Amino acid sequence: EPNYDEWLIECKRDDERRLKFLKEKITNKSVLDFGCGVGGFLELAGEYSQSSYGLELETGLQEHFGQRNLKVFQTFENLLDTGLRFDVITAFHVVEHLKDPAEILSNLSHLLNDGGEIIIEVPSPSDALLTLYNSVPFQNFSYWSQHIFLFNADTLKKLSRKAGLTTNWVKNIQRYPLSNHLYWLSEGKPGGHEKWHFLDSDDLMNAYENSLASLGLTDTIIGSLYKSIIPN
Repeated sequence: EPNYDEWLIECKRDDERRLKFLKEKITNKSVLDFGCGVGGFLELAGEYSQSSYGLELETGLQEHFGQRNLKVFQTFENLLDTGLRFDVITAFHVVEHLKDPAEILSNLSHLLNDGGEIIIEVPSPSDALLTLYNSVPFQNFSYWSQHIFLFNADTLKKLSRKAGLTTNWVKNIQRYPLSNHLYWLSEGKPGGHEKWHFLDSDDLMNAYENSLASLGLTDTIIGSLYKSIIPN
């Protein structure tokens, strides 16, 4: 049984980063967070969106969602039955776990309002730890059974086309700071951003992210997909 408070704390940095990035886009809009996990981003988005819903298959979280007054559907069928439509659908580190991501994205696209978009965030196989630094422990950590797919900018665009969607943009994001990378290279383990956090600063993080992004070597990419409207 997971500790939900600890889970929220663990995800807080990512949730706040995503809100900052998407705040203008979701303000006064209808939002669906597909695979919302413990609901941290969903809760933050609720402060700005017109309406916000989640979809999460993990049955054990339903009581937690009720306690935090979060509106989360447990199945896609339950969501379809409502007839709800959304301006923004987010999927943070979900798509890489799906057996048929193109089919799921196509299904989600039918829930978009005109002009709506799907925002996808996924781990990148171009991660500097995998490519530039060639960290074998991190390779073993990343290439595991639940990561069915890994997408770079090009293959994410191909996935978008296969799902009948158009790619609006793809951006490079670095989730983990330099301390995390140094710890992997030194100790071969995760958690360096917690154990060696004293090495990090906002200026260093921004500079490191910009350097990796210029080379296309960030650990994460985020993309915007939309459904093309074919005139009658």
